[in-house]
Amino acid sequence: MTTDQEEPRRVTASREIAAGAERIFELIADPARQPEWDGNENLSQAAEGQRVRDVGQVFVMAITNGSVRENHVVDFEEGRRIAWRPAEPGQQPPGHQWSWELEPVDPTRTRVTHTYDWTELTDEKRFVRARDTGVGRLEASLARLAALAERG
Repeated sequence: MTTDQEEPRRVTASREIAAGAERIFELIADPARQPEWDGNENLSQAAEGQRVRDVGQVFVMAITNGSVRENHVVDFEEGRRIAWRPAEPGQQPPGHQWSWELEPVDPTRTRVTHTYDWTELTDEKRFVRARDTGVGRLEASLARLAALAERG
């Protein structure tokens, strides 16, 4: 975890998962599957058919409070990296980012790193929620993702 002088604004958690990178990446890159592994317990549902395939794509997700978020994909390498910045519909992202990196250890094991970065977040009303998104929530997402991926 890296920290700002005042408070952590970028938190990271990693875990080795007993599954191949391709299988794990499918669970992350398909928004319809994301509520199954969301350790932040913030995601409600996403329509089928939004599988992320490139930077610039926007996928839509309903969150648990009933709001909708448009997630702008800002980094993508098939099977290896994906990152997005959520925003309210029709708005520019306010500066926080979710990212995933996958490093194959061997064909059946993958090191997965999950990062939440709010160093560029400008919307102060979102700071409370951002501060609450610590390593424990990222580790919960990794644990749920591992359980799904390892089931095969």
